[in-house]
Amino acid sequence: MSLGKLYLIPTTLGENEPLEVMPISVKKVVEEIDYFIVENEKSARRFIKKITPKKSQPGLEIMMLDKYADALEVRHYLDICQKGISVGLLSEAGVPAIADPGAEVVKLAHEKGIQVVPLVGPSSILMAMMSSGMNGQNFAFNGYLPIDKGDRKREIKFLEKISLDRNQSQIFIETPYRNDKILADLKAFLSPATRLCIAADITLSTEYIKTLTIQEWKNAKPDLHKRPAIFIIHK
Repeated sequence: MSLGKLYLIPTTLGENEPLEVMPISVKKVVEEIDYFIVENEKSARRFIKKITPKKSQPGLEIMMLDKYADALEVRHYLDICQKGISVGLLSEAGVPAIADPGAEVVKLAHEKGIQVVPLVGPSSILMAMMSSGMNGQNFAFNGYLPIDKGDRKREIKFLEKISLDRNQSQIFIETPYRNDKILADLKAFLSPATRLCIAADITLSTEYIKTLTIQEWKNAKPDLHKRPAIFIIHK
């Protein structure tokens, strides 16, 4: 018997219609799968219902991958693939395993010899990089910056130096309710000529993407509060 596969299923970055931002192939895979590994059951079921309205919700097998998930239990999530049954990995927003805990499940699939099938969908990180006008040949994603103000200042200056030394765009994210604070720190700590791209609400009707120098940003006051955003700097 052939093994089941692990499908990496993208989700939307907001409340837009799934087929506006992803191909029909995603819908077809979701229609065929009943086993899903998810970070949040409620939002996962809502997405599945939205993209496949006729799919039976009671028949779904949901395996949780949130912060309360038992590590030993997670290691058995792909056991069903041994019976030829495929599993879908859903991110909370965007594509699985990129800035997402699903990476551990993908690692497990490789260890078990299970085929990993990535599906096309919106990645806020890549879409921000695409639209930034910065160096798409050499860039790095750094996750979240430190919360402590002193540590954050040192990290911002460090990333700026790496960007200059390596001609490398530096990407990072922040918890949406801290966006205004991180922007204030970037204005305070970065050199006036350093470029900063802010990309918020990507793919949504409220999408905002702008690249300016820090000097220019000092005269701009975008409303970023509680809006999912990507920040990119390049010196």
